[in-house]
Amino acid sequence: MILPATRRNVLVLTGILSGGLLLVAMAALTLGGVHLSLAEIWLGLRGAAHSSEAGVIVREIRLPRVLLAMLVGAALATAGTALQALLRNPLADPYVLGISSGAALGAIVALWVGGRIAEASPLMAFAGALLTTAWVYLLGRRAGRLASYTLVLAGVITASFLSAVILFVLTMLSTRDVRGVAFWLMGDLSVVTDAQLRILVPVVGLGIIVLYGFSKDMNVLLLGEEEAAHLGVPVSRVETVIYLLASLLTAVAVSVSGAIGYLGLLVPHLARMLVGNDHRTLLPTAALGGAIFLVLSDTLARTVVAPAELPVGAVTAVAGAPVFIYLLRRTAG
Repeated sequence: MILPATRRNVLVLTGILSGGLLLVAMAALTLGGVHLSLAEIWLGLRGAAHSSEAGVIVREIRLPRVLLAMLVGAALATAGTALQALLRNPLADPYVLGISSGAALGAIVALWVGGRIAEASPLMAFAGALLTTAWVYLLGRRAGRLASYTLVLAGVITASFLSAVILFVLTMLSTRDVRGVAFWLMGDLSVVTDAQLRILVPVVGLGIIVLYGFSKDMNVLLLGEEEAAHLGVPVSRVETVIYLLASLLTAVAVSVSGAIGYLGLLVPHLARMLVGNDHRTLLPTAALGGAIFLVLSDTLARTVVAPAELPVGAVTAVAGAPVFIYLLRRTAG
C-alpha cells in the first residue's frame, strides 16, 4: 500500500492513529493488578477521585507510565526511521550505533559510584549516550561528511567495547544492584517522575517535529548521496542534523527506560507496509505506531504474570523477533 503524501492524507492518517493510541491508552489504564472501570478512570483523570484508591492508581501510577511508554515508543520509532533513511539500510536501528550501550554504561557507573551520583542515574545515562553519539560521529566522518558504512562500523565496534566495560562494572556491584541493573537493561518503564515527563514531552515533541521538516530530504537521500547533491540537497548538513536528532531522541528515551529492543527496527518496517516509503507519511505513522506498540507491550509486561512484572524489552523482543523474521523473509522473497 502506498498512500500519497497529501496534507489531507497526512492529517487523516494522523487522526486515525491518534484515535487508536487513545483507545490503547484507555485499555492500559483499566488493566493491571486492580481492574478499573471506565467510570473510575474518568473520575481519576478529572481528579474527582484523587484521594480514593482508583484515583491514586490512575493519576500516580498508571497514567505517568502510559505517557512514558507513548513518548519512548514515539522517540525510538522515529529515530529508527530516520537512521534507516540516513544509512539507507533497512536493518539499521538506534542501537546499531552504540547509543544504548553508552546510556547503559552511564547508568551503571552512577550506581557503582553511589551516593548522590546514583540518584542522578537517568542524567548519567543521558550523558553516556551523548558522549557515545559524539564519539561515533567523529569516527564516522570522512572528508567532512558522514560515511554511512564507516558510521555503522564505528557504532558496532563502540557498542561491543562498551558492552565489555558494562560486564566488568557489573562484577563490581552488589547482588541486589546487579538484579536491578539487569532488569533496567532489558527495558523498564516502572519508574517515572513528573520531572522526567516535563523534560521528555518538549524534547521528544520538538525532535520529531524538526525531523519531519527533513522528510523530503530523507526521500531524496534514499536515492544516494551523489543524486541527492545533484538535486540540491546540502547532504553533509542534512546528514549531520538527522544523525544528531535521531541520537538525541534515542538518548533521552534510553536514559529513562533502559534498552528496549526491536522497536526502532520493527515499527518502521510495519509503517512502510502501511503507507510506503514517503517520509512525509512514514514519520508520523512510525511515531504514533511506536507509541501504540510500546503501550501495548508495557501493558502485557505488567499483566501477564501479575503481580510480578516482566521487562518491557523482553516483551518487545518476543513479539518483535517473529514478526521481523517474517518481514525479512517476505522482503528477501
